[in-house]
Amino acid sequence: MNTKRLSFWEIWNMSFGFLGIQFGFALQGGNMSRIFQTLGASKDEIPMLWIAAPLTGLLVQPIIGYLSDRTWHPRWGRRRPYFLLGAVFSSLALFFMPYSSALWMAAGFLWILDASINISMEPFRALVADKLPEEQRSYGFVLQTLIIGIGTWVASNLPWFVTAMGVSNEAGAGEIPQSVYVSFAVGAFVFMTSILYTVFKTTEEPPADMAAFELERAEKRGLFAGALEISAFIARMPSVMVKLGAVQFFSWFAFFTMWSFATPALTEHVFAAALPQDGVEDFNVLSAAYNEAANAVSSAMGVYGLSSMVFALLLSVWTSRRGIDQRLIHLASLTLGGVGFLTMVLWTPETAGNLKWSFALIGIAWGSILSMPYAMLSGAIPADRMGVGMGVFNMFIVIPQIAAALGGINWAYKTFLGEDVIQTMVLAGISLIIAGLLNLFIRRSDLRSDGLVEANL
Repeated sequence: MNTKRLSFWEIWNMSFGFLGIQFGFALQGGNMSRIFQTLGASKDEIPMLWIAAPLTGLLVQPIIGYLSDRTWHPRWGRRRPYFLLGAVFSSLALFFMPYSSALWMAAGFLWILDASINISMEPFRALVADKLPEEQRSYGFVLQTLIIGIGTWVASNLPWFVTAMGVSNEAGAGEIPQSVYVSFAVGAFVFMTSILYTVFKTTEEPPADMAAFELERAEKRGLFAGALEISAFIARMPSVMVKLGAVQFFSWFAFFTMWSFATPALTEHVFAAALPQDGVEDFNVLSAAYNEAANAVSSAMGVYGLSSMVFALLLSVWTSRRGIDQRLIHLASLTLGGVGFLTMVLWTPETAGNLKWSFALIGIAWGSILSMPYAMLSGAIPADRMGVGMGVFNMFIVIPQIAAALGGINWAYKTFLGEDVIQTMVLAGISLIIAGLLNLFIRRSDLRSDGLVEANL
């Protein structure tokens, strides 16, 4: 494990690739449901079409974590080969996604995109723990969150921006607007270039005992050995991971609900501009209103990236000089995000501008989700198993999303809240508040660093 303190720019350089990763996530989060609806999916079918994202994460991330723990190349290091491989396939999938002419094609490209993003993403988490001493890890994860916030805000606003630049936002029945094509092409370019920046501007330290490393790699070669190690880690996972797993379950159930349903729920309830059925009277007028509303929803969603960026900036300044109680920060942040979701039901076409304040509160929760759990967890995972540990922890992110996609969202909101699709946002708010309260079960004794991280530049 590295004990050398790193400068701001060294941490920035090794985290910069997350800008591209978040471009990929934000573009799919703000536009995939729109693409699915345009290609003929009903609102109830949307969550199942999204199942590619969590399912690929469940399968890919523990395996990539295991493999990256046992990778070493004199020039490319341990984690960077996976950044680069994921970036190539993610960029291709982003570019071609809008060219889907049928639902199965869009779902297939989403599957490729998420598998590729997962190849890049978890090694980035492990890299922070690899390169930073424990007292700088909160700062490192918060700085990653700052970059993620920038990516979320910019990428979410791309459809609106390219439309303002003169690219057409209108399309016929079953057709995707040109603004979406251009946005995804820009996202593909940013994804590739930001990953390349990190690959070429960051170095990695070789294993302390190379002979022992090579011997273990030779003895534990193959996917069967990997499956055994992943299973053994799960069986002996730290208690803090189990408790954080419950927090993660409700946190990611909430955000998967937002990604799946924000576009249909908010275009219909807040903007009164639901997607029209082909053949209805004034289809072109209604379709134009829907696409304009969808752009507005995507831009409003970008605010959660902006507020998470501000939150991360303030938190990075604080953690660079003082300790924080990660548990209480996470509790308060998730609760505020839950309130943000709950307020969405209040907005109407006349008060649609208030939607940005709802997403601003959600951004505080998002900023905390991307930093605090990893900071709390990193001290409890052995340094030579950081990739496996972070990959296994990701299971607590994808399992709730799979549950949501397989009918959990539809069952929960229709059973307890009513048939109106805006109630999906209420469900997300309740789920996020539950996640916040579950932090109360995490004790300081569960954390190797006693729950307080002292960080000084």
